[in-house]
Parts: sequence; structure tokens; C-alpha cells
Amino acid sequence: MESNTEAWVLKIFIGSTDQVNQQPLYEYLVFQAKKKGIAGATVVKGIMGFGASSVIHSYKFWEVSDKVPLVVELVDEEQKIRAFYEFVRPQLEAMKYGCLVTLDKTTVLLYRSGEKKMFDV
Repeated sequence: MESNTEAWVLKIFIGSTDQVNQQPLYEYLVFQAKKKGIAGATVVKGIMGFGASSVIHSYKFWEVSDKVPLVVELVDEEQKIRAFYEFVRPQLEAMKYGCLVTLDKTTVLLYRSGEKKMFDV
């Protein structure tokens, strides 16, 4: 992906306790995006929210599990984003408590790789 180009943002709104094969859904989505060569992925943790079920989830309410809203954002060219969505769609449609997926056109102003840190072992 280059700077000053058109790109697309896929946003997947889920809960922090959602899972696929006993793996957190947000981890599954990010690792699959990496494998599929998506330009970038970020998971954003919300402090409060609700979805189609109208159940409010917040870190302030005591629950057995720490269920808070998450948004997984993926950015790349339209064809790659749409192909990725079709790949993960069956898992998203199978989510017990549902989810929301949106797609927006955007402009990449800067896409620059930084230096990779080398860790001493």
C-alpha cells in the first residue's frame, strides 16, 4: 500500500469474550489478516457499548466475565478487504451474540514502515 492512495476500512464490532475454536475472535481476525497479507489491523477496546441485542456492556458493571466492546479495524485496497470479509464471514455469522461489520472508503495519507526492533536473547 502506498501513501496518498484510496483504501478501504473494514470495521468488525464484537465483544471481548467472543471466540472461534476456543481462541479470542479478535486474535483470530488479526492473525488471519496477517496471513492474508492485509496492510494493517488494529483492535480497539471500548469502555461501554451495545449492539442489536440492546444489552449494555461496560467495564463498570460487574459481570462474571470482563465483556467489553471491541472494534477490529482492517485497512487495505478494496479487493483484498472484500476477499478477507468473505473469508471470515462464516465465523462472524456464527457468533452467538452477533456482531456488526461496516466498510468505509478512506484515503491513506501516510503508510510508512518503521525500523524493526531487534531483541537480545
